[in-house]
Amino acid sequence: MLGIKRYQFWFCPCTQDLYGDEVLAHVAEHSAEVVGALNASDEVPYEVVLKPNLLTSDVIQATFDAANADDSCAGIITWAHTFSPAKSYIHGLQDLRKPLCQFATQYNEEIPWDTIDMDFMNENQAAHGERELGHIFARMRWAHKVVFGHWRDRDVQADLGRWMRVAVGVNESRAIRVCRFADTMRNVAVTDGDKVEAEVRLGWTVDAWPVNDLVPYVESVLDAEAKALADEYYETYDLVLDGRDPKEFRRHVEVQAAQEIGIERFLTEHDYNAFSDHFGDLGALRQLPSLAVQRLMQKGFGFGPEGDWKTPALVRLMKVMTAGMKGARGSALMEDYTYNLVRGKEGILESHMAEVDPSVAEGRIAMRVTPLSMGEREDPARLIFTGKTGPAIATSLVDMGNRFRLIIQDVDCKKVERPMPLLPTGTLFWEPRPNLRVGTTAWIYAGGAHHTAMSFDLSADQMADWAELMGIEPVIIDANTNLRDFQRDLKLGEICYR
Repeated sequence: MLGIKRYQFWFCPCTQDLYGDEVLAHVAEHSAEVVGALNASDEVPYEVVLKPNLLTSDVIQATFDAANADDSCAGIITWAHTFSPAKSYIHGLQDLRKPLCQFATQYNEEIPWDTIDMDFMNENQAAHGERELGHIFARMRWAHKVVFGHWRDRDVQADLGRWMRVAVGVNESRAIRVCRFADTMRNVAVTDGDKVEAEVRLGWTVDAWPVNDLVPYVESVLDAEAKALADEYYETYDLVLDGRDPKEFRRHVEVQAAQEIGIERFLTEHDYNAFSDHFGDLGALRQLPSLAVQRLMQKGFGFGPEGDWKTPALVRLMKVMTAGMKGARGSALMEDYTYNLVRGKEGILESHMAEVDPSVAEGRIAMRVTPLSMGEREDPARLIFTGKTGPAIATSLVDMGNRFRLIIQDVDCKKVERPMPLLPTGTLFWEPRPNLRVGTTAWIYAGGAHHTAMSFDLSADQMADWAELMGIEPVIIDANTNLRDFQRDLKLGEICYR
């Protein structure tokens, strides 16, 4: 389900014909060499396609128009090899709808001290040309990314690769479609919001469906199909019977198997890649979808509970942005539950009552059937595990009334102090940066939700870049956060983002 387009990025050399055909030929040759190196690098996740030199306003506009019309083009990479008059870019930028990265590099890594002459200076003026381009982007308030450094440097290639994932996120954001089975939990503010503005600003389609429209898809799953998928569960996960009769345990598991199959068929048939439900409105479903939801998230669907439609869209976005990433550690829905306030052991226990994505699990995963106090349905089967450790980010998209705000926090996931044998759900335990006291206070001041979309694989800078490109307010809480400055920045955001 996670499959996305085989995106490409167009590499556009920026120059002009002031220095003659020989220089233009060198620009094209050097550009081809740069593109070849980028495509050979394992730091660059998508194909880079070389385009002809951008010489005039007409050529620039035609190139950018073609990029707009090409669904496989995820973004533009510019390189000012020589001086490139930036007024020539005005019309093309006015119409450009794809992300743009200004690759501030140059062909030579070192100045050729012994042989440099004016011909070399005129041909290799990236330091000149990039400032000219940078000015017009700033003058037009055109949101873009600057990646600076030599094109053979792996760190620079990695920076470019990280931006590519952001650009893919911008493109794929327009393809996010959220199905809401039932409405938002009554009187809850933070998970609700303006769905029309979300489609205008972010491209997200958010639709509501009565949960009983889903029920026939679940009930039509053949017993043999549910049994076969349950067999897969039994082969994949450890069983914790808790004294239950094995046959009764199996019956509960097969209900979740039928739900996984039925929900996926509904979402696929109606072209949704994210969804939410609500334990207060389960219609004729026999159990709250639990193990079923966990498995669907692991396949790439976004999910949010209690009618929350923003978090499933963010989870889906993160899964798309990290698709194909070597060594990916997972992105998932989480919920803030309870604090540990013991000095030196501070942190927040993250989980949900049933629907925690096993893509962030560390070690063996167990399958249990346990009572659920909410929903008044049968005991659901759930996957139980503890999460990975290491640095991660937690994000929350909130509707501030006149705009969306994306809150992004650096966190450190840690091992829990000891096992929690009575807690029948998957968990993470993290400490916000700069510490629990400041990080949590800042999150509350910013209006962050209790649901988060977290990722081990994306950085705060990447999510902030995505927010800027989508025209929404990014707010970062990290190791450098100072509460007085943070509150001032929130007030400034009221002015800058409307």
